[in-house]
Amino acid sequence: MPASVYSHTFPNGLTLLCEPMSHVRSAALNILVPAGCVYDPPANAGIGSLVSELITRGAGDLDSRALTLAFDNLGLDRSESVGSIHMRFAAATLARNLNAALELYSDVLLRPHLPEDELEPVQMLALQDLQGLEDEPRQKALLELRRRHYPAPLSNDRMGTAEGIKATTIEKIRKHWSEYIRPNGAIISVAGNVEWEPLRDLVGRLFAGWQAGEDHPLTYGSAPGGSSHITKDTAQTQIGIAYPSVPFGHADYYAAMGAVNILSGGMSSRLFTHVREERGLCYAVWASYATFRDRGSVLAYAGTTTERAQETLDVTVRELKRLVDGIEADEVDRVKAGLKSSLIMQEESTGARAASIASDWYYLNRVRTFDEIQSAIDGLTPDSIIGHLKRYPAKDFTMVTLGREPLKIPE
Repeated sequence: MPASVYSHTFPNGLTLLCEPMSHVRSAALNILVPAGCVYDPPANAGIGSLVSELITRGAGDLDSRALTLAFDNLGLDRSESVGSIHMRFAAATLARNLNAALELYSDVLLRPHLPEDELEPVQMLALQDLQGLEDEPRQKALLELRRRHYPAPLSNDRMGTAEGIKATTIEKIRKHWSEYIRPNGAIISVAGNVEWEPLRDLVGRLFAGWQAGEDHPLTYGSAPGGSSHITKDTAQTQIGIAYPSVPFGHADYYAAMGAVNILSGGMSSRLFTHVREERGLCYAVWASYATFRDRGSVLAYAGTTTERAQETLDVTVRELKRLVDGIEADEVDRVKAGLKSSLIMQEESTGARAASIASDWYYLNRVRTFDEIQSAIDGLTPDSIIGHLKRYPAKDFTMVTLGREPLKIPE
């Protein structure tokens, strides 16, 4: 662990991480609670997102309006969200306001009101988000790609289903909170102009009453995989592609990141150059890396016209597969420069650092040093990336298309 990052795990299982940054005047906190959408029961798909909306509508001695004013009076730039594994609370403020912010979040997590009269408006907002998917064909295609590529419950989506949202009662909301909003496995990370020992003592006092609950190990089903088409009368065709890669923390992780960035790391990347610029096949194309603890994936997307959809799919798949045939040194140099720039900018942001150290702890049970990451980036070469691609080639594709006509899936 970096010398500047402190950690402490309390008896109830809550882990506190802190990276003091004396050169700034702000502080950011990031709270990860293992209550993501993978834990949504099928009959109430979307309940995690409903809880994340309701949990800040009154807590402790403050009703919904008073709690919002308390957050605003501290100048918090905050957000609440639900991912696959975690419910996340993020906030940034002046360092002198951090303690007061932590007090509010301790009420939110330990003593939320979860008011019954707010449930219906929250459900209506959730249903509107689902209905909005019909106007977001790209997102709809990518959600279907996720559903096919990952096994349940990793394939769950935070938005849930209309049936699941409508079937959720306030009793189910409160039961879900009591079972999944728990300290064991939770992480609070802080970065900014803070002192470690006073912070540790404060968090220990504020969250001492947070009772540990049962762990909820995940049992995976099987991923459908293969290909599918969503018929929609539109002038555009959406193409989603996914295939397996290595997870975060794997020996090949940085090589995998290097490969994805050569494919889609800017306007000089392979996909942008060969699919969009040279052939003019599509208006958008990219690839990205996604990871769970035990598996990683490369996700690719192209948006194009109906007339050029088949050629776009064929060329995109060809670019994904032919990367192993050769990589130029200047491509790797550009990737290394981009990764180093992102690393340096992250080092200067309290919010980015709070998020990064929490992520490292979740995946690795430690925090990577700046020198460790930089050394791994410096070690990228055409041969190391090609070696990774030979060990983990682009194959076993899951594909989803959305548009007027289904496409012929390349072999």
